Amino acid sequence: MQSVIVNNLSKNYGKEKEIKAVKDVSFDVSPAEIFGIIGPDGAGKTSLFRMLTTLLLPDSGNASVDGSDIVKDFKAIRKKVGYMPGRFSLYQDLSVEENLNFFATIFNTTIEKNYDLIKDIYIQIEPFKKRKAGKLSGGMKQKLALSCALIHRPVVLFLDEPTTGVDAVSRKEFWDMLKRLKQQGITILVSTPYMDEAGLCDRITLMQQGKLLSTGTPTEITGSFKQTILGVKAANMYDLLKDLNAYNAIEDAYAFGEYHHAVMKENSSEEALQKYLEEKGNKELVIQQIKPTIEDSFLRLMKS
Repeated sequence: MQSVIVNNLSKNYGKEKEIKAVKDVSFDVSPAEIFGIIGPDGAGKTSLFRMLTTLLLPDSGNASVDGSDIVKDFKAIRKKVGYMPGRFSLYQDLSVEENLNFFATIFNTTIEKNYDLIKDIYIQIEPFKKRKAGKLSGGMKQKLALSCALIHRPVVLFLDEPTTGVDAVSRKEFWDMLKRLKQQGITILVSTPYMDEAGLCDRITLMQQGKLLSTGTPTEITGSFKQTILGVKAANMYDLLKDLNAYNAIEDAYAFGEYHHAVMKENSSEEALQKYLEEKGNKELVIQQIKPTIEDSFLRLMKS
């Protein structure tokens, strides 16, 4: 049985419900899988998670979590899912220990009963257990929120942009923790605007303006990008991008780190591109072939 099944789920907003935050979304998630929902702010990720955790009613479609319907069986779902919202939502005037005890009490359990599940996470914040939650660093707040979401040993864990605003070291530590949770049989759905985190998931779906663009493993997503991508840089990157966009053998060109990425049309020539750019006066020109990334795939799907 799949841990999460979503069929044509939709959510509308506005006075006349003219704004569709989530548009006929369908996917499924296997047990003990890390499933990533990748998309920018406003893509509909939070609305989707709030429906799956029974905080919002869908306008159409249906979904189940661990075999329970998100509308009919909302009470059952709330007992077996963990939810970590994008904004830190714990009690800032309570200590680390008090927050954790409070959430354990809500679910009729204790810290000691499920300590084996959270110990790898909690051990990092235990030295600060008497500190007010509002006085913690971003990374420590993140670990406390995850501990509270896990204290009742959920079957499915929903994490809404959990690494936004934390440093690179804390991000890496967080993903290492998720891998260990997966090994303990917990199904994890994580949303993120960071394309580089897509490769840390077992499968992903790309989401934009409430719609899913593509779903599969990260390798399947990038493997579907069949066009050649050239990484191009020059002394004047601003003029270079204008010249790339004006070249008729290029389908798309955009800034990407220290290079611009140029998506080439069929039967285009790297040598012809170099000659054209040199004729345009571009100096210190470097051109190299690039393997497609998740971000390249996302941009292509957005524009298709």
